[in-house]
Amino acid sequence: MSEQLIDADIRRARTLPSRFYTEPSEFERLKSVFSGWQFAAHTSELESHTIQPLEHIEAVNGESMVLIQDEETKCVSNVCTHRGMRLVLEPCTKKNLQCRYHGRTFNLDGTFRYMAEFEQAIDFPSASDHLKQFPLKQWMGMYFTAQEEVPDLPWEMLEQRLGWIAPERFTHDARRDRDHSVEANWLLYVDNFLEGFHIPYVHPELNQALDYSGYVTETFDGGVLQIGKAMKGDVKFDLPKGHPDEGQDIAAYYLWLFPNMMFNFYPWGLSVNVVIPVSYNQCRILYRGYVSDAELASQGAGSVLDTVEHQDQWVIEEVQKGMASKAYDRGRYSPSKEQGVHHFHRMLSQNFD
Repeated sequence: MSEQLIDADIRRARTLPSRFYTEPSEFERLKSVFSGWQFAAHTSELESHTIQPLEHIEAVNGESMVLIQDEETKCVSNVCTHRGMRLVLEPCTKKNLQCRYHGRTFNLDGTFRYMAEFEQAIDFPSASDHLKQFPLKQWMGMYFTAQEEVPDLPWEMLEQRLGWIAPERFTHDARRDRDHSVEANWLLYVDNFLEGFHIPYVHPELNQALDYSGYVTETFDGGVLQIGKAMKGDVKFDLPKGHPDEGQDIAAYYLWLFPNMMFNFYPWGLSVNVVIPVSYNQCRILYRGYVSDAELASQGAGSVLDTVEHQDQWVIEEVQKGMASKAYDRGRYSPSKEQGVHHFHRMLSQNFD
């Protein structure tokens, strides 16, 4: 994909050609963008089980990883270095990791500990018998990992904007967790998330909670921040003095991090969406909920999440069908409403020659 495919000037730019949504070869080519940072877990999830297999990341990029909280929290390979058996199949708390296939045992830091029947093996154990360790970043109470060392996202800049919300104090609420299959390309789910343009037409309930005229989109290296303003008298954030948005009635901050992570901050807490690519015309959406004030969850923009999701799923699946039309190839961006989508497509274009 050439960078010139998406013009830098949104006023002139045309959207991604439909083949990126409908052709298996393009779907396969885009898989490489998932090797960077991925959301692993919230710190509160390690309170009940200190060992968490990251099955959603394996579904995203094929790499089996496990998050382990010990003296130091680490993310290591979830694949035994003997014969490739997956080590941890469910959340648990243990003093070591033992493979269920042949009993190879590892310390919680991923180093090799013991293996029966290997007394005659030469040069054993070696460094290759330890579990591979992956990069790990904790940001505002959330862990992120990657397949290899990659450039940092603008963690500090985002924390200056959102850190006062203190999501590290939130608690995981499993009742809010969802796992939806959507009959559409993962790109369409991201496209849809990155613009509020469709809200008056697709989300009547959400449109009553948000002031559409005050909707703001900000782009930055690595992501997009959308700001939803509350209708007069509706629930809103109590912003600290000196905050960049001080004096505004903010109902929600919608943060997207490239390529597939959404963090929706509401006065009641945080809803995380992770988009999992399945095929050129199917994806899965994992939802995780982290709560600070359950009483506020029934008010404002954050109170209709299931309804909004069903509406989004309907429209995205209809768009997927339309993308297959021979009469359609590319559209144009609204310069005032689709800056986020344009930014996403530009980021994709810069990943390919």
